[in-house]
Amino acid sequence: MSYIGRGLDKISNIEKLDTITFDGSSSYTLQKNSVNFTPNSANSLQVSIDGVVQAGNFTVSGSTIDFGVAIPATSTNDFIFHYGTGVAFTPADGTVGLAQLSATGTKDSTTFLRGDNTFAVPSGGVTNYFFAYDADTGGVNGDIILDQTEVNSGSNYSTSTGLYTAPSAGDYFFQVNFKRGGTGAGDLYFEKNGSQVSSTIMTYSGTSSTTATFSVILTLASSDTIGWYSAQNIAPQHCKFFGWRMS
Repeated sequence: MSYIGRGLDKISNIEKLDTITFDGSSSYTLQKNSVNFTPNSANSLQVSIDGVVQAGNFTVSGSTIDFGVAIPATSTNDFIFHYGTGVAFTPADGTVGLAQLSATGTKDSTTFLRGDNTFAVPSGGVTNYFFAYDADTGGVNGDIILDQTEVNSGSNYSTSTGLYTAPSAGDYFFQVNFKRGGTGAGDLYFEKNGSQVSSTIMTYSGTSSTTATFSVILTLASSDTIGWYSAQNIAPQHCKFFGWRMS
Protein backbone atom coordinates (compact mmCIF):
# COMPACT_ATOMS: atom_id res chain seq x y z
CA MET A 1 0.00 0.00 0.00
CA SER A 2 1.34 3.44 -0.88
CA TYR A 3 2.07 6.01 1.84
CA ILE A 4 -0.62 8.68 2.23
CA GLY A 5 0.63 12.05 3.45
CA ARG A 6 3.75 14.17 3.10
CA GLY A 7 6.68 13.12 0.95
CA LEU A 8 9.26 10.76 2.41
CA ASP A 9 11.79 13.61 2.66
CA LYS A 10 9.55 15.20 5.34
CA ILE A 11 9.08 12.22 7.68
CA SER A 12 12.57 11.13 8.67
CA ASN A 13 13.59 12.15 12.18
CA ILE A 14 16.15 14.86 11.27
CA GLU A 15 16.83 16.79 8.05
CA LYS A 16 19.81 19.16 7.74
CA LEU A 17 18.82 22.13 5.57
CA ASP A 18 21.02 24.51 3.62
CA THR A 19 22.33 27.41 5.68
CA ILE A 20 21.03 30.89 4.91
CA THR A 21 23.18 33.81 3.75
CA PHE A 22 21.73 36.81 5.57
CA ASP A 23 21.38 40.13 3.71
CA GLY A 24 19.58 42.38 6.17
CA SER A 25 16.10 41.03 5.37
CA SER A 26 13.71 39.44 7.85
CA SER A 27 12.44 36.57 5.65
CA TYR A 28 14.34 33.95 3.67
CA THR A 29 13.70 30.82 1.60
CA LEU A 30 14.37 27.45 3.22
CA GLN A 31 16.16 24.96 0.99
CA LYS A 32 17.62 21.48 1.10
CA ASN A 33 20.28 20.69 -1.48
CA SER A 34 19.34 23.95 -3.24
CA VAL A 35 15.69 22.88 -3.60
CA ASN A 36 12.92 24.77 -1.78
CA PHE A 37 11.88 22.91 1.37
CA THR A 38 8.52 23.15 3.16
CA PRO A 39 8.76 22.14 6.84
CA ASN A 40 5.99 20.49 8.82
CA SER A 41 5.70 23.64 10.95
CA ALA A 42 7.81 26.34 12.59
CA ASN A 43 8.04 24.12 15.66
CA SER A 44 9.83 21.49 13.56
CA LEU A 45 12.79 23.83 12.94
CA GLN A 46 15.86 24.62 14.98
CA VAL A 47 18.03 27.47 13.70
CA SER A 48 21.41 28.65 14.99
CA ILE A 49 22.46 32.26 14.40
CA ASP A 50 25.89 33.44 15.54
CA GLY A 51 26.11 30.41 17.84
CA VAL A 52 22.73 31.06 19.49
CA VAL A 53 20.00 28.47 18.90
CA GLN A 54 16.67 29.97 17.82
CA ALA A 55 13.42 28.09 18.34
CA GLY A 56 9.84 29.32 18.45
CA ASN A 57 10.75 32.96 17.68
CA PHE A 58 10.03 32.82 13.95
CA THR A 59 7.21 31.80 11.63
CA VAL A 60 7.05 29.78 8.42
CA SER A 61 4.75 29.96 5.41
CA GLY A 62 5.41 27.34 2.76
CA SER A 63 9.17 27.34 2.31
CA THR A 64 9.60 30.89 3.68
CA ILE A 65 10.93 31.53 7.18
CA ASP A 66 10.32 34.94 8.75
CA PHE A 67 12.27 36.03 11.82
CA GLY A 68 10.13 39.12 12.40
CA VAL A 69 13.20 41.35 12.52
CA ALA A 70 15.95 42.16 10.05
CA ILE A 71 18.95 39.84 10.32
CA PRO A 72 22.18 41.75 9.67
CA ALA A 73 24.35 40.63 6.77
CA THR A 74 27.20 40.28 9.27
CA SER A 75 25.39 37.46 11.10
CA THR A 76 26.14 33.81 10.39
CA ASN A 77 23.66 30.97 10.08
CA ASP A 78 25.45 28.02 11.68
CA PHE A 79 22.87 25.33 10.90
CA ILE A 80 19.16 24.61 10.33
CA PHE A 81 17.68 21.29 11.44
CA HIS A 82 14.20 20.04 10.56
CA TYR A 83 12.72 17.48 12.93
CA GLY A 84 10.18 15.21 11.22
CA THR A 85 7.43 13.07 12.71
CA GLY A 86 8.93 9.70 11.82
CA VAL A 87 7.35 6.99 9.66
CA ALA A 88 5.33 5.37 12.46
CA PHE A 89 3.32 7.65 14.68
CA THR A 90 -0.11 8.01 16.24
CA PRO A 91 -2.15 10.92 14.81
CA ALA A 92 -3.37 13.41 17.38
CA ASP A 93 -7.06 13.36 18.25
CA GLY A 94 -9.18 15.15 15.68
CA THR A 95 -6.43 15.38 13.04
CA VAL A 96 -7.81 12.68 10.70
CA GLY A 97 -11.11 13.34 8.94
CA LEU A 98 -13.15 11.72 6.18
CA ALA A 99 -11.22 13.67 3.56
CA GLN A 100 -8.05 11.78 4.53
CA LEU A 101 -9.71 8.38 3.99
CA SER A 102 -10.14 6.97 0.49
CA ALA A 103 -13.72 6.44 -0.65
CA THR A 104 -12.74 3.88 -3.29
CA GLY A 105 -11.46 1.13 -1.01
CA THR A 106 -8.52 -1.11 -1.86
CA LYS A 107 -6.80 -3.67 0.31
CA ASP A 108 -7.13 -1.40 3.33
CA SER A 109 -10.95 -1.56 3.06
CA THR A 110 -11.31 2.13 3.82
CA THR A 111 -15.02 2.10 3.04
CA PHE A 112 -15.51 0.24 6.31
CA LEU A 113 -13.26 2.69 8.16
CA ARG A 114 -15.34 5.57 6.81
CA GLY A 115 -18.55 3.90 7.97
CA ASP A 116 -20.11 3.79 4.51
CA ASN A 117 -21.70 0.39 5.32
CA THR A 118 -20.46 -1.09 2.06
CA PHE A 119 -17.39 -3.13 1.28
CA ALA A 120 -15.35 -2.52 -1.86
CA VAL A 121 -13.83 -5.75 -3.19
CA PRO A 122 -10.06 -5.41 -2.70
CA SER A 123 -8.04 -4.78 -5.82
CA GLY A 124 -6.17 -8.01 -6.46
CA GLY A 125 -8.37 -9.85 -3.94
CA VAL A 126 -11.12 -12.46 -4.33
CA THR A 127 -13.10 -11.86 -7.55
CA ASN A 128 -14.94 -13.81 -10.27
CA TYR A 129 -16.23 -16.47 -7.88
CA PHE A 130 -18.72 -19.27 -8.53
CA PHE A 131 -20.40 -22.15 -6.71
CA ALA A 132 -21.92 -24.97 -8.79
CA TYR A 133 -23.73 -28.09 -7.57
CA ASP A 134 -25.92 -31.00 -8.58
CA ALA A 135 -28.13 -32.90 -6.14
CA ASP A 136 -28.58 -35.83 -8.55
CA THR A 137 -27.76 -39.08 -6.74
CA GLY A 138 -26.76 -40.92 -9.93
CA GLY A 139 -23.08 -41.71 -10.44
CA VAL A 140 -21.18 -40.23 -13.38
CA ASN A 141 -18.02 -41.38 -15.11
CA GLY A 142 -16.34 -38.86 -17.44
CA ASP A 143 -16.64 -35.08 -17.53
CA ILE A 144 -18.68 -33.74 -14.60
CA ILE A 145 -21.31 -31.18 -15.59
CA LEU A 146 -23.05 -29.48 -12.67
CA ASP A 147 -26.11 -27.65 -13.96
CA GLN A 148 -27.02 -25.58 -10.89
CA THR A 149 -25.27 -22.51 -9.46
CA GLU A 150 -25.68 -20.78 -6.13
CA VAL A 151 -23.53 -17.81 -7.24
CA ASN A 152 -21.79 -17.17 -10.55
CA SER A 153 -20.00 -13.80 -10.50
CA GLY A 154 -19.31 -12.66 -14.06
CA SER A 155 -21.16 -15.72 -15.45
CA ASN A 156 -17.81 -17.42 -16.09
CA TYR A 157 -19.06 -20.89 -15.12
CA SER A 158 -21.16 -22.68 -17.74
CA THR A 159 -23.96 -24.95 -16.52
CA SER A 160 -24.14 -26.54 -19.98
CA THR A 161 -20.46 -27.59 -20.22
CA GLY A 162 -19.43 -27.73 -16.55
CA LEU A 163 -16.42 -25.54 -17.37
CA TYR A 164 -15.16 -22.37 -15.72
CA THR A 165 -13.51 -19.92 -18.14
CA ALA A 166 -10.88 -17.59 -16.68
CA PRO A 167 -11.86 -13.99 -17.51
CA SER A 168 -8.28 -12.76 -17.12
CA ALA A 169 -4.77 -13.96 -16.31
CA GLY A 170 -4.04 -14.63 -12.65
CA ASP A 171 -3.94 -17.17 -9.82
CA TYR A 172 -7.13 -19.13 -9.18
CA PHE A 173 -8.37 -21.44 -6.42
CA PHE A 174 -10.70 -24.38 -7.15
CA GLN A 175 -12.23 -27.02 -4.90
CA VAL A 176 -14.49 -30.03 -5.36
CA ASN A 177 -16.58 -31.73 -2.68
CA PHE A 178 -18.42 -34.95 -3.46
CA LYS A 179 -19.78 -38.24 -2.19
CA ARG A 180 -18.25 -41.30 -3.77
CA GLY A 181 -20.77 -43.77 -5.13
CA GLY A 182 -18.49 -46.44 -6.64
CA THR A 183 -16.06 -48.96 -5.19
CA GLY A 184 -12.52 -49.93 -6.07
CA ALA A 185 -9.64 -47.77 -7.25
CA GLY A 186 -10.03 -44.91 -9.70
CA ASP A 187 -8.97 -41.39 -10.50
CA LEU A 188 -10.72 -38.05 -10.24
CA TYR A 189 -8.86 -34.95 -11.39
CA PHE A 190 -9.10 -31.42 -12.74
CA GLU A 191 -8.85 -30.68 -16.44
CA LYS A 192 -7.27 -27.54 -17.84
CA ASN A 193 -8.20 -26.78 -21.45
CA GLY A 194 -9.32 -30.40 -21.78
CA SER A 195 -6.07 -31.89 -20.50
CA GLN A 196 -5.49 -33.54 -17.15
CA VAL A 197 -3.75 -31.43 -14.53
CA SER A 198 -1.42 -34.10 -13.25
CA SER A 199 -0.62 -32.45 -9.93
CA THR A 200 -4.22 -32.78 -8.80
CA ILE A 201 -4.77 -36.51 -9.40
CA MET A 202 -6.47 -38.14 -6.41
CA THR A 203 -7.02 -41.88 -6.17
CA TYR A 204 -9.46 -43.57 -3.80
CA SER A 205 -10.09 -47.21 -2.92
CA GLY A 206 -12.40 -48.87 -0.41
CA THR A 207 -16.12 -48.84 0.16
CA SER A 208 -18.73 -46.61 -1.46
CA SER A 209 -20.61 -43.72 0.16
CA THR A 210 -17.46 -42.02 1.45
CA THR A 211 -16.95 -38.29 1.02
CA ALA A 212 -13.91 -36.57 -0.43
CA THR A 213 -12.58 -33.07 -1.02
CA PHE A 214 -9.73 -31.87 -3.13
CA SER A 215 -8.50 -28.46 -4.21
CA VAL A 216 -5.87 -26.81 -6.36
CA ILE A 217 -4.35 -23.39 -7.04
CA LEU A 218 -3.57 -22.75 -10.71
CA THR A 219 -2.03 -19.90 -12.66
CA LEU A 220 -4.30 -19.36 -15.64
CA ALA A 221 -4.20 -17.27 -18.79
CA SER A 222 -7.26 -15.43 -20.03
CA SER A 223 -9.81 -17.85 -21.56
CA ASP A 224 -8.26 -20.98 -20.01
CA THR A 225 -10.98 -23.46 -19.02
CA ILE A 226 -11.15 -25.61 -15.89
CA GLY A 227 -13.39 -28.62 -15.34
CA TRP A 228 -13.13 -31.94 -13.58
CA TYR A 229 -13.31 -35.56 -14.60
CA SER A 230 -14.39 -38.80 -12.96
CA ALA A 231 -12.58 -41.98 -13.97
CA GLN A 232 -14.13 -45.45 -13.78
CA ASN A 233 -15.40 -46.66 -10.37
CA ILE A 234 -15.34 -43.24 -8.67
CA ALA A 235 -18.92 -42.22 -9.67
CA PRO A 236 -19.14 -39.00 -7.61
CA GLN A 237 -22.57 -38.00 -6.29
CA HIS A 238 -23.95 -34.86 -4.60
CA CYS A 239 -21.14 -32.79 -6.14
CA LYS A 240 -20.06 -29.26 -5.38
CA PHE A 241 -17.53 -27.35 -7.52
CA PHE A 242 -16.45 -23.81 -6.63
CA GLY A 243 -13.58 -21.38 -7.04
CA TRP A 244 -12.44 -17.79 -7.45
CA ARG A 245 -9.68 -15.56 -8.80
CA MET A 246 -7.14 -14.86 -6.06
CA SER A 247 -4.98 -12.21 -7.72
